[in-house]
Amino acid sequence: MLLSLRQVSPVSPAQKLPSGPQVLTFFSDIDDSEQPYGLYLPKNFNPAKKYPFVMMLHGAGSNHRLDLKRVFGKTNAPGETDVETSRYFPELKDVDYIVAAPLARGTLGYQGITEKDVMDVLADVKKRFLIDEDRTYLTGLSMGGGGTLWIGLTHPDIWAAIAPVCPAPPAGTIELAPNALNFPVHFFHGDADPVVPIAGTREWVKKLKESGTNVESIEYPGVQHNSWENAYKDASIFDWFGKFRRNRFPDQVRFNTTQYKHNSAYWVRLDEFTPGTLAGIDAKFTTGNDLNISASHLNAFTLNLAGHPKFNAGSGLQLTINGEKLKAKSSDTYSFSNKNGKWEQINFQASVSSKRPGAEGPVNEAFASRHVYVYGTAGNPSAEELRNRAEIANKAANWSSTKDFNGRSIFLFPRVVADKDLRASDLEGANLILFGTAETNLIIQKYSDRLPVELKSAATGEYGLVYTFPVDGHYVVVSSGLPYWSGFEVQGLASLYPIQASSIAFLKDFLLFRNSQKTKVLEGNFDNNWKLNSADAKAMTDSGVLNVK
Repeated sequence: MLLSLRQVSPVSPAQKLPSGPQVLTFFSDIDDSEQPYGLYLPKNFNPAKKYPFVMMLHGAGSNHRLDLKRVFGKTNAPGETDVETSRYFPELKDVDYIVAAPLARGTLGYQGITEKDVMDVLADVKKRFLIDEDRTYLTGLSMGGGGTLWIGLTHPDIWAAIAPVCPAPPAGTIELAPNALNFPVHFFHGDADPVVPIAGTREWVKKLKESGTNVESIEYPGVQHNSWENAYKDASIFDWFGKFRRNRFPDQVRFNTTQYKHNSAYWVRLDEFTPGTLAGIDAKFTTGNDLNISASHLNAFTLNLAGHPKFNAGSGLQLTINGEKLKAKSSDTYSFSNKNGKWEQINFQASVSSKRPGAEGPVNEAFASRHVYVYGTAGNPSAEELRNRAEIANKAANWSSTKDFNGRSIFLFPRVVADKDLRASDLEGANLILFGTAETNLIIQKYSDRLPVELKSAATGEYGLVYTFPVDGHYVVVSSGLPYWSGFEVQGLASLYPIQASSIAFLKDFLLFRNSQKTKVLEGNFDNNWKLNSADAKAMTDSGVLNVK
Protein backbone atom coordinates (compact mmCIF):
# COMPACT_ATOMS: atom_id res chain seq x y z
CA MET A 1 0.00 0.00 0.00
CA LEU A 2 1.49 3.37 -1.06
CA LEU A 3 0.21 6.36 0.90
CA SER A 4 1.06 10.04 0.86
CA LEU A 5 -0.55 11.84 3.79
CA ARG A 6 2.02 14.50 4.59
CA GLN A 7 -0.49 17.13 5.61
CA VAL A 8 -2.41 15.01 8.09
CA SER A 9 -2.09 15.99 11.74
CA PRO A 10 -0.78 13.22 14.04
CA VAL A 11 -3.92 13.36 16.17
CA SER A 12 -6.39 13.99 13.36
CA PRO A 13 -9.36 11.58 13.08
CA ALA A 14 -8.49 11.47 9.37
CA GLN A 15 -5.36 9.44 10.18
CA LYS A 16 -6.66 5.95 9.32
CA LEU A 17 -3.48 4.01 8.65
CA PRO A 18 -3.70 0.33 9.53
CA SER A 19 -1.43 -1.26 12.09
CA GLY A 20 1.47 -3.39 10.90
CA PRO A 21 3.92 -2.93 7.98
CA GLN A 22 3.20 -0.69 5.01
CA VAL A 23 4.86 1.85 2.68
CA LEU A 24 4.53 5.64 2.85
CA THR A 25 6.24 8.43 0.95
CA PHE A 26 7.66 11.85 1.66
CA PHE A 27 8.22 14.65 -0.84
CA SER A 28 11.90 15.33 -1.50
CA ASP A 29 12.83 18.86 -2.50
CA ILE A 30 16.16 17.54 -3.80
CA ASP A 31 14.55 16.41 -7.04
CA ASP A 32 10.79 17.01 -6.55
CA SER A 33 10.16 13.28 -6.15
CA GLU A 34 8.09 11.13 -3.84
CA GLN A 35 10.51 8.91 -1.92
CA PRO A 36 9.25 5.75 -0.20
CA TYR A 37 9.95 4.36 3.22
CA GLY A 38 8.72 1.31 5.06
CA LEU A 39 6.64 1.97 8.17
CA TYR A 40 5.46 -0.24 11.01
CA LEU A 41 2.65 0.80 13.34
CA PRO A 42 1.92 -1.21 16.49
CA LYS A 43 -1.15 -3.36 16.92
CA ASN A 44 -4.05 -1.29 18.30
CA PHE A 45 -2.20 1.85 17.23
CA ASN A 46 -3.53 4.91 19.06
CA PRO A 47 -2.86 8.21 17.21
CA ALA A 48 -3.14 10.13 20.49
CA LYS A 49 -0.37 8.08 22.14
CA LYS A 50 3.34 8.95 22.10
CA TYR A 51 5.45 6.02 20.85
CA PRO A 52 9.16 5.20 20.90
CA PHE A 53 10.68 5.20 17.43
CA VAL A 54 13.30 3.11 15.59
CA MET A 55 15.01 4.14 12.34
CA MET A 56 16.32 1.17 10.33
CA LEU A 57 18.92 1.63 7.56
CA HIS A 58 19.30 -1.04 4.86
CA GLY A 59 22.47 -2.41 3.32
CA ALA A 60 23.83 -2.21 -0.22
CA GLY A 61 21.54 -3.81 -2.76
CA SER A 62 18.60 -3.83 -0.35
CA ASN A 63 15.55 -1.63 0.10
CA HIS A 64 13.02 -0.25 2.56
CA ARG A 65 10.56 -3.14 2.24
CA LEU A 66 13.17 -5.83 2.83
CA ASP A 67 14.73 -4.10 5.80
CA LEU A 68 11.47 -3.39 7.55
CA LYS A 69 11.24 -7.19 7.71
CA ARG A 70 14.90 -7.64 8.66
CA VAL A 71 14.70 -5.53 11.82
CA PHE A 72 11.88 -7.78 13.05
CA GLY A 73 14.06 -10.84 12.50
CA LYS A 74 12.37 -11.99 9.30
CA THR A 75 14.61 -13.45 6.61
CA ASN A 76 13.98 -14.93 3.18
CA ALA A 77 12.10 -18.18 2.81
CA PRO A 78 14.23 -21.11 1.54
CA GLY A 79 15.16 -20.48 -2.10
CA GLU A 80 13.58 -17.01 -2.09
CA THR A 81 15.47 -14.09 -3.62
CA ASP A 82 15.57 -10.59 -2.12
CA VAL A 83 13.38 -9.38 -4.99
CA GLU A 84 10.77 -12.04 -4.25
CA THR A 85 10.73 -11.46 -0.50
CA SER A 86 10.38 -7.70 -1.05
CA ARG A 87 6.97 -8.26 -2.67
CA TYR A 88 5.06 -8.93 0.52
CA PHE A 89 5.01 -8.29 4.26
CA PRO A 90 4.57 -11.22 6.63
CA GLU A 91 2.97 -10.83 10.02
CA LEU A 92 5.50 -9.10 12.25
CA LYS A 93 5.91 -9.38 16.00
CA ASP A 94 3.75 -6.92 17.88
CA VAL A 95 6.10 -4.35 19.43
CA ASP A 96 5.05 -1.06 20.95
CA TYR A 97 7.26 0.99 18.62
CA ILE A 98 6.86 2.96 15.42
CA VAL A 99 9.54 1.84 12.94
CA ALA A 100 10.68 3.46 9.68
CA ALA A 101 13.04 2.10 7.01
CA PRO A 102 14.02 4.63 4.28
CA LEU A 103 14.79 3.58 0.73
CA ALA A 104 17.44 6.35 0.71
CA ARG A 105 17.88 6.16 -3.10
CA GLY A 106 18.98 2.51 -3.06
CA THR A 107 22.71 1.87 -2.87
CA LEU A 108 24.22 5.31 -2.33
CA GLY A 109 25.55 5.17 1.22
CA TYR A 110 24.25 7.50 3.93
CA GLN A 111 26.05 10.78 3.36
CA GLY A 112 24.96 13.81 1.36
CA ILE A 113 21.64 13.26 -0.40
CA THR A 114 20.85 10.06 1.46
CA GLU A 115 21.68 11.50 4.88
CA LYS A 116 19.15 14.21 4.07
CA ASP A 117 16.64 11.53 3.05
CA VAL A 118 17.00 9.83 6.43
CA MET A 119 16.48 13.11 8.27
CA ASP A 120 13.52 13.90 6.00
CA VAL A 121 11.95 10.54 6.90
CA LEU A 122 12.43 11.33 10.58
CA ALA A 123 10.76 14.72 10.07
CA ASP A 124 7.91 13.14 8.09
CA VAL A 125 7.24 10.56 10.79
CA LYS A 126 7.19 13.31 13.43
CA LYS A 127 4.63 15.25 11.37
CA ARG A 128 2.31 12.25 11.14
CA PHE A 129 2.64 10.66 14.57
CA LEU A 130 3.43 11.43 18.18
CA ILE A 131 7.03 10.32 18.72
CA ASP A 132 8.80 10.09 22.07
CA GLU A 133 11.94 12.06 21.27
CA ASP A 134 13.66 10.68 24.36
CA ARG A 135 13.15 7.13 23.06
CA THR A 136 14.37 7.46 19.47
CA TYR A 137 16.80 4.80 18.23
CA LEU A 138 18.94 4.04 15.17
CA THR A 139 20.11 0.76 13.68
CA GLY A 140 21.18 -0.66 10.33
CA LEU A 141 23.14 -3.44 8.68
CA SER A 142 26.28 -3.44 6.52
CA MET A 143 26.16 -0.18 4.52
CA GLY A 144 23.29 0.76 6.83
CA GLY A 145 25.41 -0.14 9.86
CA GLY A 146 27.97 2.32 8.56
CA GLY A 147 25.17 4.84 8.09
CA THR A 148 24.12 4.18 11.70
CA LEU A 149 27.58 5.21 12.87
CA TRP A 150 27.77 8.23 10.55
CA ILE A 151 24.29 9.62 11.24
CA GLY A 152 24.42 8.60 14.89
CA LEU A 153 27.68 10.45 15.49
CA THR A 154 26.95 13.54 13.38
CA HIS A 155 23.55 13.96 15.12
CA PRO A 156 24.30 12.53 18.57
CA ASP A 157 21.69 14.47 20.52
CA ILE A 158 18.79 12.84 18.64
CA TRP A 159 19.36 9.23 19.67
CA ALA A 160 18.86 7.34 22.90
CA ALA A 161 20.93 4.38 21.60
CA ILE A 162 22.34 3.06 18.32
CA ALA A 163 23.00 -0.51 17.10
CA PRO A 164 25.30 -1.00 14.08
CA VAL A 165 25.24 -4.49 12.56
CA CYS A 166 28.36 -5.59 10.58
CA PRO A 167 28.93 -1.87 9.84
CA ALA A 168 30.79 -0.50 6.81
CA PRO A 169 31.18 3.19 7.75
CA PRO A 170 32.36 5.87 5.32
CA ALA A 171 35.90 7.21 5.58
CA GLY A 172 36.43 9.68 8.41
CA THR A 173 33.65 8.35 10.63
CA ILE A 174 35.90 6.89 13.32
CA GLU A 175 37.29 10.36 14.03
CA LEU A 176 33.82 11.14 15.40
CA ALA A 177 33.88 8.29 17.94
CA PRO A 178 34.06 10.68 20.96
CA ASN A 179 30.60 11.97 19.96
CA ALA A 180 29.05 8.72 21.29
CA LEU A 181 29.84 9.60 24.91
CA ASN A 182 26.19 10.07 25.91
CA PHE A 183 24.40 7.11 24.34
CA PRO A 184 25.08 3.35 24.33
CA VAL A 185 26.34 1.58 21.21
CA HIS A 186 25.75 -2.12 20.49
CA PHE A 187 27.70 -3.86 17.71
CA PHE A 188 26.83 -7.20 16.12
CA HIS A 189 29.25 -8.92 13.71
CA GLY A 190 30.11 -12.38 12.38
CA ASP A 191 33.76 -13.25 12.92
CA ALA A 192 33.97 -14.94 9.48
CA ASP A 193 32.50 -11.99 7.56
CA PRO A 194 34.33 -11.87 4.17
CA VAL A 195 32.61 -8.67 2.99
CA VAL A 196 33.10 -6.39 6.00
CA PRO A 197 35.95 -7.85 8.10
CA ILE A 198 35.33 -7.91 11.83
CA ALA A 199 38.65 -6.15 12.50
CA GLY A 200 36.94 -2.82 11.77
CA THR A 201 34.28 -3.38 14.43
CA ARG A 202 36.92 -4.49 16.94
CA GLU A 203 38.78 -1.22 16.33
CA TRP A 204 35.55 0.71 16.92
CA VAL A 205 34.83 -1.12 20.16
CA LYS A 206 38.34 -0.45 21.43
CA LYS A 207 38.20 3.25 20.55
CA LEU A 208 34.74 3.74 22.07
CA LYS A 209 35.76 2.04 25.30
CA GLU A 210 38.79 4.32 25.50
CA SER A 211 36.43 7.30 25.04
CA GLY A 212 34.25 6.22 27.95
CA THR A 213 31.25 5.16 25.84
CA ASN A 214 28.86 2.47 27.04
CA VAL A 215 29.63 -0.06 24.29
CA GLU A 216 28.59 -3.68 23.85
CA SER A 217 29.64 -6.09 21.11
CA ILE A 218 28.54 -9.57 20.11
CA GLU A 219 30.68 -11.63 17.74
CA TYR A 220 29.03 -14.65 16.10
CA PRO A 221 31.51 -17.52 15.59
CA GLY A 222 31.63 -18.78 12.00
CA VAL A 223 28.96 -16.33 10.81
CA GLN A 224 29.66 -14.55 7.55
CA HIS A 225 27.99 -11.42 6.13
CA ASN A 226 24.54 -12.29 7.48
CA SER A 227 25.00 -11.40 11.15
CA TRP A 228 21.71 -9.49 11.06
CA GLU A 229 19.87 -12.81 11.19
CA ASN A 230 21.24 -13.24 14.71
CA ALA A 231 21.24 -9.58 15.71
CA TYR A 232 17.56 -9.04 14.90
CA LYS A 233 16.30 -12.56 15.69
CA ASP A 234 12.80 -12.58 17.20
CA ALA A 235 12.81 -8.73 17.10
CA SER A 236 15.09 -8.79 20.16
CA ILE A 237 16.69 -5.45 19.22
CA PHE A 238 13.56 -3.70 20.51
CA ASP A 239 14.10 -5.21 23.96
CA TRP A 240 17.64 -3.82 24.01
CA PHE A 241 16.55 -0.36 22.85
CA GLY A 242 13.83 -0.31 25.50
CA LYS A 243 16.46 -0.10 28.26
CA PHE A 244 17.55 3.40 27.28
CA ARG A 245 16.29 6.97 27.22
CA ARG A 246 18.00 10.01 25.76
CA ASN A 247 19.91 12.29 28.12
CA ARG A 248 18.91 15.76 26.93
CA PHE A 249 21.26 17.55 29.32
CA PRO A 250 24.43 15.51 29.84
CA ASP A 251 27.00 16.88 32.26
CA GLN A 252 29.70 16.37 29.66
CA VAL A 253 29.65 16.87 25.89
CA ARG A 254 32.37 15.66 23.56
CA PHE A 255 31.84 16.65 19.96
CA ASN A 256 34.10 16.44 16.90
CA THR A 257 33.25 17.61 13.40
CA THR A 258 34.74 18.64 10.09
CA GLN A 259 31.59 20.32 8.76
CA TYR A 260 29.52 23.35 9.70
CA LYS A 261 26.35 21.47 8.79
CA HIS A 262 27.21 19.17 11.71
CA ASN A 263 28.23 21.83 14.20
CA SER A 264 26.12 21.27 17.32
CA ALA A 265 25.26 18.66 19.93
CA TYR A 266 23.24 18.96 23.12
CA TRP A 267 24.18 22.34 24.66
CA VAL A 268 27.31 23.03 22.57
CA ARG A 269 27.68 24.70 19.16
CA LEU A 270 30.96 25.06 17.26
CA ASP A 271 30.84 28.48 15.60
CA GLU A 272 34.14 28.90 13.78
CA PHE A 273 36.72 26.39 12.58
CA THR A 274 38.27 25.31 9.29
CA PRO A 275 35.95 23.00 7.32
CA GLY A 276 37.72 19.79 6.38
CA THR A 277 39.92 19.94 9.50
CA LEU A 278 38.75 18.02 12.55
CA ALA A 279 37.61 20.48 15.21
CA GLY A 280 36.52 19.34 18.65
CA ILE A 281 35.32 20.34 22.08
CA ASP A 282 35.12 18.54 25.39
CA ALA A 283 32.94 20.54 27.79
CA LYS A 284 32.18 19.29 31.30
CA PHE A 285 30.34 20.67 34.32
CA THR A 286 32.46 20.28 37.44
CA THR A 287 30.59 21.99 40.30
CA GLY A 288 27.69 24.41 40.06
CA ASN A 289 28.24 26.89 37.24
CA ASP A 290 31.86 25.82 36.74
CA LEU A 291 32.89 24.17 33.47
CA ASN A 292 36.13 22.73 32.25
CA ILE A 293 36.54 22.95 28.46
CA SER A 294 39.12 21.61 26.08
CA ALA A 295 38.92 22.96 22.51
CA SER A 296 40.98 21.90 19.50
CA HIS A 297 41.24 23.59 16.08
CA LEU A 298 38.35 25.79 17.20
CA ASN A 299 38.12 29.58 17.03
CA ALA A 300 34.67 30.18 18.50
CA PHE A 301 31.90 28.27 20.26
CA THR A 302 28.58 28.83 22.05
CA LEU A 303 27.05 27.17 25.11
CA ASN A 304 23.23 27.07 25.25
CA LEU A 305 22.64 26.18 28.89
CA ALA A 306 18.98 27.07 29.45
CA GLY A 307 17.22 24.13 31.08
CA HIS A 308 20.35 22.31 32.21
CA PRO A 309 19.77 21.11 35.80
CA LYS A 310 23.33 22.03 36.85
CA PHE A 311 23.08 25.55 35.47
CA ASN A 312 21.91 28.48 37.60
CA ALA A 313 20.86 31.25 35.23
CA GLY A 314 21.08 33.84 37.99
CA SER A 315 24.78 33.31 38.52
CA GLY A 316 27.72 33.98 36.30
CA LEU A 317 29.65 31.21 34.63
CA GLN A 318 33.19 30.24 35.53
CA LEU A 319 35.20 28.37 32.94
CA THR A 320 38.60 26.91 32.34
CA ILE A 321 39.24 26.81 28.57
CA ASN A 322 42.43 24.99 27.56
CA GLY A 323 43.83 25.80 31.01
CA GLU A 324 42.85 29.48 30.85
CA LYS A 325 40.45 30.63 33.60
CA LEU A 326 37.61 32.92 32.57
CA LYS A 327 34.52 34.45 34.24
CA ALA A 328 31.45 35.06 32.07
CA LYS A 329 28.56 37.43 32.71
CA SER A 330 25.18 35.90 33.56
CA SER A 331 23.14 34.72 30.56
CA ASP A 332 21.42 31.64 29.12
CA THR A 333 23.68 31.60 26.07
CA TYR A 334 27.41 32.13 26.25
CA SER A 335 29.64 32.69 23.21
CA PHE A 336 33.42 32.65 23.28
CA SER A 337 36.03 33.51 20.66
CA ASN A 338 39.77 33.07 20.59
CA LYS A 339 41.36 36.45 19.92
CA ASN A 340 45.13 36.44 19.48
CA GLY A 341 45.47 33.28 21.55
CA LYS A 342 43.18 34.45 24.36
CA TRP A 343 39.59 33.31 24.94
CA GLU A 344 37.01 36.07 25.47
CA GLN A 345 33.25 36.18 25.99
CA ILE A 346 32.10 37.65 22.67
CA ASN A 347 28.81 37.19 20.81
CA PHE A 348 29.98 35.42 17.67
CA GLN A 349 28.98 36.95 14.35
CA ALA A 350 30.13 35.30 11.14
CA SER A 351 31.25 37.71 8.44
CA VAL A 352 29.17 37.92 5.27
CA SER A 353 31.93 36.26 3.25
CA SER A 354 32.89 33.53 5.71
CA LYS A 355 32.27 29.81 5.41
CA ARG A 356 29.23 28.60 7.35
CA PRO A 357 26.44 26.01 7.13
CA GLY A 358 25.30 25.85 3.51
CA ALA A 359 28.40 27.69 2.29
CA GLU A 360 31.40 25.68 3.39
CA GLY A 361 32.33 23.34 0.55
CA PRO A 362 33.76 21.00 -0.58
CA VAL A 363 32.50 20.24 -4.09
CA ASN A 364 30.20 17.37 -3.11
CA GLU A 365 28.21 19.59 -0.73
CA ALA A 366 26.63 21.22 -3.78
CA PHE A 367 25.23 17.81 -4.75
CA ALA A 368 23.90 17.02 -1.26
CA SER A 369 20.73 19.07 -1.65
CA ARG A 370 18.60 20.48 -4.46
CA HIS A 371 20.73 21.02 -7.56
CA VAL A 372 20.34 21.56 -11.31
CA TYR A 373 22.75 20.68 -14.13
CA VAL A 374 23.23 23.53 -16.61
CA TYR A 375 24.90 23.33 -20.02
CA GLY A 376 25.80 26.37 -22.09
CA THR A 377 24.34 27.72 -25.32
CA ALA A 378 26.63 30.76 -25.67
CA GLY A 379 29.21 31.26 -28.42
CA ASN A 380 27.05 30.31 -31.42
CA PRO A 381 27.65 26.56 -31.18
CA SER A 382 26.80 24.28 -34.07
CA ALA A 383 23.99 21.80 -33.62
CA GLU A 384 26.54 19.04 -33.02
CA GLU A 385 28.46 21.09 -30.45
CA LEU A 386 25.23 21.93 -28.62
CA ARG A 387 24.35 18.23 -28.50
CA ASN A 388 27.80 17.47 -27.09
CA ARG A 389 27.38 20.09 -24.37
CA ALA A 390 23.96 18.74 -23.44
CA GLU A 391 25.30 15.17 -23.45
CA ILE A 392 27.94 16.00 -20.82
CA ALA A 393 25.36 17.58 -18.52
CA ASN A 394 22.98 14.67 -19.01
CA LYS A 395 25.73 12.19 -18.20
CA ALA A 396 26.54 14.13 -15.03
CA ALA A 397 22.88 13.97 -14.01
CA ASN A 398 22.48 10.29 -14.82
CA TRP A 399 22.97 8.98 -11.30
CA SER A 400 20.91 5.92 -12.26
CA SER A 401 23.55 4.64 -14.66
CA THR A 402 24.91 2.20 -12.08
CA LYS A 403 22.83 -0.68 -10.76
CA ASP A 404 22.74 -2.25 -7.33
CA PHE A 405 23.04 -5.96 -6.58
CA ASN A 406 19.46 -6.55 -7.67
CA GLY A 407 19.80 -4.60 -10.92
CA ARG A 408 17.85 -1.61 -9.65
CA SER A 409 18.81 1.94 -10.51
CA ILE A 410 19.54 4.60 -7.94
CA PHE A 411 16.43 6.68 -7.44
CA LEU A 412 17.54 10.24 -8.11
CA PHE A 413 15.98 12.49 -10.73
CA PRO A 414 17.81 15.85 -11.04
CA ARG A 415 16.97 18.29 -13.82
CA VAL A 416 19.18 19.20 -16.78
CA VAL A 417 18.56 22.54 -18.49
CA ALA A 418 20.16 24.90 -20.97
CA ASP A 419 21.52 28.12 -19.49
CA LYS A 420 18.87 30.19 -21.30
CA ASP A 421 16.08 28.04 -19.83
CA LEU A 422 17.10 28.31 -16.20
CA ARG A 423 14.18 29.48 -14.05
CA ALA A 424 14.20 32.29 -11.51
CA SER A 425 13.31 29.70 -8.85
CA ASP A 426 16.42 27.71 -9.79
CA LEU A 427 18.61 30.77 -9.34
CA GLU A 428 17.02 31.41 -5.96
CA GLY A 429 16.67 27.93 -4.50
CA ALA A 430 18.97 25.42 -6.17
CA ASN A 431 22.67 24.74 -6.33
CA LEU A 432 23.89 25.04 -9.92
CA ILE A 433 26.26 22.58 -11.59
CA LEU A 434 27.59 24.65 -14.49
CA PHE A 435 29.44 23.20 -17.46
CA GLY A 436 31.67 25.25 -19.74
CA THR A 437 33.33 28.64 -19.47
CA ALA A 438 32.22 32.26 -19.56
CA GLU A 439 32.47 32.05 -23.35
CA THR A 440 30.12 29.04 -23.61
CA ASN A 441 27.77 29.25 -20.61
CA LEU A 442 25.57 32.28 -19.96
CA ILE A 443 25.32 31.61 -16.21
CA ILE A 444 29.10 31.36 -15.76
CA GLN A 445 29.24 34.58 -17.77
CA LYS A 446 26.62 36.14 -15.47
CA TYR A 447 28.65 35.27 -12.35
CA SER A 448 32.08 35.79 -13.92
CA ASP A 449 33.02 38.88 -11.95
CA ARG A 450 32.30 37.05 -8.66
CA LEU A 451 34.00 33.75 -9.45
CA PRO A 452 37.64 33.34 -8.33
CA VAL A 453 39.24 31.52 -11.24
CA GLU A 454 38.65 30.43 -14.83
CA LEU A 455 40.15 27.93 -17.23
CA LYS A 456 41.60 29.53 -20.34
CA SER A 457 39.72 28.54 -23.50
CA ALA A 458 42.86 27.19 -25.15
CA ALA A 459 43.29 24.63 -22.35
CA THR A 460 39.77 23.16 -22.32
CA GLY A 461 40.68 20.19 -24.53
CA GLU A 462 43.52 19.02 -22.29
CA TYR A 463 42.67 20.18 -18.79
CA GLY A 464 39.74 19.92 -16.42
CA LEU A 465 38.88 22.46 -13.73
CA VAL A 466 36.18 21.91 -11.15
CA TYR A 467 35.46 24.06 -8.10
CA THR A 468 32.63 25.15 -5.86
CA PHE A 469 31.83 28.68 -4.74
CA PRO A 470 28.89 30.37 -2.97
CA VAL A 471 26.80 32.82 -4.99
CA ASP A 472 23.58 34.48 -3.79
CA GLY A 473 22.93 32.03 -0.98
CA HIS A 474 23.61 28.80 -2.85
CA TYR A 475 26.51 26.85 -4.28
CA VAL A 476 27.67 26.91 -7.85
CA VAL A 477 30.00 24.22 -9.15
CA VAL A 478 31.92 25.17 -12.29
CA SER A 479 33.20 22.31 -14.44
CA SER A 480 35.30 23.67 -17.29
CA GLY A 481 37.17 21.71 -19.92
CA LEU A 482 37.26 17.96 -19.33
CA PRO A 483 34.36 16.78 -17.13
CA TYR A 484 35.21 16.20 -13.48
CA TRP A 485 34.90 12.39 -13.71
CA SER A 486 37.43 12.06 -16.55
CA GLY A 487 39.71 9.07 -16.02
CA PHE A 488 38.23 8.31 -12.61
CA GLU A 489 38.22 4.65 -11.57
CA VAL A 490 36.19 3.07 -8.77
CA GLN A 491 36.80 -0.06 -6.78
CA GLY A 492 34.99 -2.19 -4.20
CA LEU A 493 31.66 -0.94 -2.87
CA ALA A 494 32.16 2.40 -4.65
CA SER A 495 31.70 0.52 -7.94
CA LEU A 496 28.02 0.25 -7.03
CA TYR A 497 27.69 4.03 -7.08
CA PRO A 498 27.51 6.12 -10.26
CA ILE A 499 30.97 7.24 -11.33
CA GLN A 500 29.66 10.82 -11.24
CA ALA A 501 28.99 10.44 -7.50
CA SER A 502 32.17 8.51 -6.71
CA SER A 503 34.37 10.99 -8.56
CA ILE A 504 33.30 13.93 -6.38
CA ALA A 505 33.26 12.09 -3.05
CA PHE A 506 36.75 13.10 -1.98
CA LEU A 507 37.26 16.35 -3.88
CA LYS A 508 38.25 19.46 -1.95
CA ASP A 509 36.99 22.94 -2.91
CA PHE A 510 38.90 22.96 -6.22
CA LEU A 511 40.80 20.64 -8.53
CA LEU A 512 42.81 21.23 -11.70
CA PHE A 513 43.88 18.10 -13.58
CA ARG A 514 45.45 17.25 -16.92
CA ASN A 515 43.79 14.59 -19.09
CA SER A 516 42.57 12.58 -16.09
CA GLN A 517 41.65 13.02 -12.44
CA LYS A 518 44.57 10.70 -11.77
CA THR A 519 46.93 13.43 -13.03
CA LYS A 520 46.23 16.22 -10.59
CA VAL A 521 47.96 19.54 -11.16
CA LEU A 522 46.57 21.37 -8.16
CA GLU A 523 43.88 20.79 -5.54
CA GLY A 524 42.95 22.48 -2.31
CA ASN A 525 40.46 24.47 -0.30
CA PHE A 526 39.56 28.12 -0.14
CA ASP A 527 40.20 29.73 3.24
CA ASN A 528 37.45 30.56 5.74
CA ASN A 529 36.60 33.69 3.76
CA TRP A 530 36.44 31.86 0.41
CA LYS A 531 39.78 33.30 -0.67
CA LEU A 532 42.77 31.56 -2.23
CA ASN A 533 45.89 31.50 -0.11
CA SER A 534 48.94 33.04 -1.72
CA ALA A 535 50.61 29.69 -2.48
CA ASP A 536 47.57 28.30 -4.29
CA ALA A 537 46.99 31.56 -6.16
CA LYS A 538 50.62 31.52 -7.34
CA ALA A 539 50.42 27.85 -8.34
CA MET A 540 47.27 28.55 -10.34
CA THR A 541 48.90 31.45 -12.13
CA ASP A 542 52.09 29.48 -12.74
CA SER A 543 50.10 26.65 -14.34
CA GLY A 544 49.65 28.90 -17.36
CA VAL A 545 46.13 27.60 -18.02
CA LEU A 546 44.17 29.52 -15.39
CA ASN A 547 43.17 33.14 -14.94
CA VAL A 548 43.10 34.02 -11.24
CA LYS A 549 40.89 36.97 -10.37
